[in-house]
Amino acid sequence: MNRRDFAKALAFAGTIGSGLWPVARSTGAPLIGTRTGVIVDPVHMQQLQQSFLDLRFGMFIHLNMATFEEREWGDPLLSPELFDPKHLDTDQWARAATSANMGYACLTTKHHDGFCLWPTKTGSANVMQSSYPHDVVRRYVDSFRKAGLKVCLYFSILDLRQDIRARTVTPEKIALIKAQLTELLTGYGPLTALILDGWNASWSRISYAELPYREIYDLVKSLQPDCLVTDHNAGSYPGTALYYTDIKQYEQHAGQKIPADSPVPSQSGTTLQSDWFWKKAYPTSELASAKTIVDEWLVPFNENHCNLILNVAPNRDGRFDDNAVARLAEIGSLWKNTGPAPKVGRAVLITTPDLAAGKPAWASASDEAVGPDLAFDDDYRSYWLADKGKTDGWIEIRSEQPVSFNTISIVEPIHVDGYGDTSRITRYKVEMERDGGWVEIASGGTPAPYQFHEIGRVTAKRVRLTVFGRQPGVTELGLYDEPR
Repeated sequence: MNRRDFAKALAFAGTIGSGLWPVARSTGAPLIGTRTGVIVDPVHMQQLQQSFLDLRFGMFIHLNMATFEEREWGDPLLSPELFDPKHLDTDQWARAATSANMGYACLTTKHHDGFCLWPTKTGSANVMQSSYPHDVVRRYVDSFRKAGLKVCLYFSILDLRQDIRARTVTPEKIALIKAQLTELLTGYGPLTALILDGWNASWSRISYAELPYREIYDLVKSLQPDCLVTDHNAGSYPGTALYYTDIKQYEQHAGQKIPADSPVPSQSGTTLQSDWFWKKAYPTSELASAKTIVDEWLVPFNENHCNLILNVAPNRDGRFDDNAVARLAEIGSLWKNTGPAPKVGRAVLITTPDLAAGKPAWASASDEAVGPDLAFDDDYRSYWLADKGKTDGWIEIRSEQPVSFNTISIVEPIHVDGYGDTSRITRYKVEMERDGGWVEIASGGTPAPYQFHEIGRVTAKRVRLTVFGRQPGVTELGLYDEPR
């Protein structure tokens, strides 16, 4: 990135998440205010989610440096000249997707090693330094739009070439990410979704605190209000809730499964070949059967508010192998998109930090070694448990400074080891301290594993959750100040 471009990117990055950025609704109408964040109309969001689900079936396309290395992650130390899909045929990709009756596709614009498939001006390694000096992203979007398919892009937050990894994130590196995303969101027309990866995952370890989620979310929504933001974080936020994503993304290939009767809009990603990136054995290797793809994945998922996105890896010529093309046509002979997907209800989106996480915690009593801090540790595998034999209990957070919030999440540890698969809570209430007394701000009956309350914005130093039932427990009590 030259000095002028870097200064511009850093200045733009500073406006997002600074409190100086003008708040805007998803319709683009500006609002004057000092609160940070693009306000997304929940009704419009539901419409976008429904339109995405109506597409039903999509194609993931993993093409990058790893294609030429017999690896799943490219080596960040190798020369970009290795990238050479000399007979790239994005029209063939689009024809193959159409033959399978797919409605959309997603291309890996930058994978974890940091090589960009477009001519970025940020100074990162890219196609113009390769043996194939052409804009692959441009060719992809043009081919798929010409075929009548919707277009999505994939972008890795983890970037090993630029040393963007856990505990190395700096304002300059965040500015680089924002500059690259700005290029993609302003240079290639409207996107249906942006799929993010390598962020807030156990294996990448770049947290939403170190690299703030809301800054990236606001950038995307300010540039393309109708672009859905989808992060690969189902491993960190399991269950039927939309934490830090507009569409819940399951990596089926890594064993992540959609919960039965999931009410939230979702997408499950897996592979036609054995892995994401092309290998020398692929032209003659076994592929997932068309019957499995249709009968065991696509149709059941569609009935569960979930799209299937099937990865097809181009070879080193930049084309799909003949066996992959034939299998996609076979899928198309077994399945067609016959109409709208089941209607999705409005889901509460969590996009801001949990203000309760890490705060000092108290409880009425606790079972052995399961104290109240476990309900405020941002870990959905741990939980606080009321004392043995009790039919009620409370947990409380206390903050030195007043905390303002307008969204509450209550998560019961159903299906977590040792707790059981059915709810122990018969009812609950949330209270805040005011003028030396307790004021109820939310309540409910037997919750699903995830329960949300959107309330008028309140400010308090002490917040208490009381639960009633058979030795009830809570895995997380969350407080959020969502822009709205």
